[in-house]
Amino acid sequence: MCTRRGRTPGALAAARHTAHETRGAAMTQPRQDEDFVRDTGPVQAELLAYCYRMLGSVHDAEDLVQETLMRAWQGYGAFEGRASMRTWLYRIATNVCLRALERRERRDLPIGLGGPDPDPTRALDPELPGHAWLQPIPDALLGQPPAGPADLAGDPAAVATARESMRLALTAAFQFLPPRQRAVLILRDVLAWRAAEVAALLDTSEAAVNSTLQRARARLAEASPVAEQVVRPAEADQRALLDRYTRAFETADIDALMGLLTEDAVWQMPPVPNWFRGRAEIGRLVLRHCPGFRRGWRFVPLRANGQPAFGVYMADADGVLQAHAIHVLDLVDGPHGPAVAQVVAFHDPDLFPTFGLPVVPGKVLVP
Repeated sequence: MCTRRGRTPGALAAARHTAHETRGAAMTQPRQDEDFVRDTGPVQAELLAYCYRMLGSVHDAEDLVQETLMRAWQGYGAFEGRASMRTWLYRIATNVCLRALERRERRDLPIGLGGPDPDPTRALDPELPGHAWLQPIPDALLGQPPAGPADLAGDPAAVATARESMRLALTAAFQFLPPRQRAVLILRDVLAWRAAEVAALLDTSEAAVNSTLQRARARLAEASPVAEQVVRPAEADQRALLDRYTRAFETADIDALMGLLTEDAVWQMPPVPNWFRGRAEIGRLVLRHCPGFRRGWRFVPLRANGQPAFGVYMADADGVLQAHAIHVLDLVDGPHGPAVAQVVAFHDPDLFPTFGLPVVPGKVLVP
C-alpha cells in the first residue's frame, strides 16, 4: 500500500516539428503559427477533457491532444471552414481516440474488479501485472471546460456541471462502454451536442446516434447505477474538513481520521487491487498497512477531477520526504455534517510531475 513519467512537450511544438518534416518549412511561417494558435488555443482544454474522458488517462489524453493538433496543423491550410474549428478538432480528436482505444484495455479502479475486501488485516493482494488503472487529472490542466455549448462557458451552473462530469466515479463508469458508445454519450449527454452534430462528426445518421445513445445510457446505468443527488458541502465547510483530514494524518490521530469518514466510506489504492468499505475497516487498514501513518506525512493541497485532492509525501527511513500518493477525496454533506465518502489514493509517483510536484522534494521531515 505504501509503495515517472515526464510531461510531454508542447503540442504546437510537436505539431510544428512533424509538419516541417512532412510538408516543408513554408508551413512554419510566423503568420501560420499565429493563426493556428488563435484558432485552436481556446479549444485545447476542452479537447484534453474530452480525450481524458475517453481514455481515463491523463498521460494518454495529453498524447492524443498532441496527435490531434498535429493532424490539424497538417490539414490547416486546406481547412475550408465548412464546419466550425471546434467541430473539426472534435472530429479529429474522436477519430484519434477511437483508433487508440482499439489497442488499449479498459482502465478502471479497484472497485470495478469485484466486491470489497472483508479483512483489512490480511496481506494485500499483489499488483496485477500490466493492468491499466484509471488516472486522476489535475484541474489546473483543464481550466474551466464548458459543460456544453461554448456560450455556456462562463455560466456558474455550467462550470459546476463540468466539474461533476469530470469526477472519478463517472470517468471510471465511462470506461465500461464500448468506444463508439462512449464517444456518443460524452458528446450528447456531457457536452450537449445535438444528435445531428454528432451524426455529422461520426459520419452516420441521427437514428444511429440516438440508438447508440440509448444503448450507452443503459449500459452506463448497469456499470454505475443512478444514485440520489449528492449534496456537496459548502466551500468553507470543505476547507475545514480538508484541514482536519490533513491534521489527522500528520499527527497520526486515527480517531480523528475515522471521525471524518462516513459510516460506509470507501477506500481504494490503485495499483493495489483490494478496496475497502466502512469506517471501521478503513481504520484497521490504515493501522495495519501504513507504517507511514506513525512516521509522518506532508500534504500538498490540489484539485483533481473537480474534486479536492492532495499530493502526499511520506518520510523514508532517513526522514526524507518521498512521493507517496495522490489522494482524491469525495466529500458529502450528510446528516451529521460534512464528511469524506471516498478516498482514492493513487500510489503512483509518476503522477506527481503531472501535478507540478517533485517526486523527491529534498526536504528532511524528521532529524
